[in-house]
Amino acid sequence: MKHYYIIDFDSTFTQVEALDELARISLEHHPASELIYTEIERLTNAAMEGNISFRESLAGRVKLLQANKSHLEKLISTLKKKVSSSFSRNRVFLREHSEDVLIVSGGFKEFITPVVTPYGIKTENIYANTFTFDEEGNITGYDEDNPLSDEGGKVKLLKTMNLDGTIYGIGDGYSDFQLKESGLIEKFFAFTENIERKSVSEKADHITPSLDEFLYVNHLPRAISYPKNRILCLIVGDVPEIAIHLLRRDGFSIRHKETLEEKYVKDIGMLLLANGIAITDEELSKAEKLKTIGYLGNSKGHLNRALCNEMGIVLFDDKKGKKRSEEFIPKRMADFINKGDTAMSRNFPNMQLPRMHQAHRLIHIHKNVPGIMAQINNVFAEHHINIVAQFLMTKGNIGYVITDISKGYDDLLLKELRQITTTIKLRILY
Repeated sequence: MKHYYIIDFDSTFTQVEALDELARISLEHHPASELIYTEIERLTNAAMEGNISFRESLAGRVKLLQANKSHLEKLISTLKKKVSSSFSRNRVFLREHSEDVLIVSGGFKEFITPVVTPYGIKTENIYANTFTFDEEGNITGYDEDNPLSDEGGKVKLLKTMNLDGTIYGIGDGYSDFQLKESGLIEKFFAFTENIERKSVSEKADHITPSLDEFLYVNHLPRAISYPKNRILCLIVGDVPEIAIHLLRRDGFSIRHKETLEEKYVKDIGMLLLANGIAITDEELSKAEKLKTIGYLGNSKGHLNRALCNEMGIVLFDDKKGKKRSEEFIPKRMADFINKGDTAMSRNFPNMQLPRMHQAHRLIHIHKNVPGIMAQINNVFAEHHINIVAQFLMTKGNIGYVITDISKGYDDLLLKELRQITTTIKLRILY
């Protein structure tokens, strides 16, 4: 059965509400600009949370804009820079499913079309409102006959489309949930990468903090193998806000605690520790999912580096305890998770990697003994896998191999790589 993906635009495909951004452009020099901005944002949120009708909100916002075509050009330039991160990195999925992806929005085609079409979205699959203009190019209103300008517009539109297949909806607002409420779509995914509206997410079939999460739970091709919002990043102690912000912005699931609480240990994927925090061997040995530790200071004497090696945990710290580590260490941790970089780690080989496109990246961490590369490559050869690029570095008793391959793989390949006798950890990066 064919599948369709109905995707909202404002605060979903893009990080912002386009009409709010247009107001900031068109009213830049208006003496009452701040008051008008506030009212436009109020109208936006009231409609998205289902507190007023969409038509009331739309009419009120358009009336306040005082915008023209030149303002729209500036808006398009702004929106192209504010595409949601998870949509940007999953451009391949959008292109390969161009027949199935529909943008359905209460926004306007004049700014939506030039933003989404570079991602492979077909013009005929864009459903949105249209502005009306006067002879000087000023926005005077919108086409009131368009169902998307009315309350329940997405439901009204979908009823006329007669899509034959399973339909999924992705969005952040009440109008997106109405599709599920109407029974016209199979599941509604509340998209929370940019904003979470509790009144909407509480009613969703699934909360998706990124497009990666949506693709993951529906077993669809994606840029990264495992959504970052599913990687628990535990932050312990008095850690500066900038360090927390950098990891949260990257999409990891953040928990900030004063101490290392036992209930989190078995599920931790990343661990950021304030200077002076100590981790016992017993605590560390229970953290079986832990991939990287960041320590905001010199970790010597505070955790067992040899045990980190045995468990395949990449450690980043700052021997001199410089203030720059507040930003530097979280960035290094994110680069390891995102690309496999181990540059400037305390215990692993110093490897900095390019991001590969149209390839899968596998990370093999093993004990540094002779003959491992031959065993790894023999597994790939037996499965007829073409290697695009391969990187090997060693440090002490650790061997670190990155292999980029050009085609899909099955679970048997991964099983055989894990069964190599000196394997410490195998990761599928993307």
